[in-house]
Amino acid sequence: MSPRQSADVPVALSATRRQLEHWRHRQSGRKRLPQELWSKAVTLAREHGLNKTARTLGLKYDSLKKHLEATARGASGAGKARPEFMEFLPREMMPSSIECTIEWEEGNGGKIRMHVRGIGVPDLVSFARGLRDDRA
Repeated sequence: MSPRQSADVPVALSATRRQLEHWRHRQSGRKRLPQELWSKAVTLAREHGLNKTARTLGLKYDSLKKHLEATARGASGAGKARPEFMEFLPREMMPSSIECTIEWEEGNGGKIRMHVRGIGVPDLVSFARGLRDDRA
């Protein structure tokens, strides 16, 4: 980076750039960047922007974007408390009420299976949306 450009670079980005350069000089051949350095880069990208961080640190824009998105997905469900029990009270018991088994399988292998009886279609749709939105 030219002296003019380095004056515009925040201190945190400069320090991380020096860490990355030091790590790169110690490596022989092509190695994967350690998770610790990716985490720092993601934190800086949130604060200073994806493009500026990628350019300053000498990282591929797309790679940094993937790490940023993966971190965002992981954090979206990490802080939420998941209910252990959900109760649905039927609006009206109708002779044509639905009885079914719902199975939900997550990408990480987690499974939920429930037998539902006596609730209407709107309640089932609402429940399915709640599961989808909570797990997305």
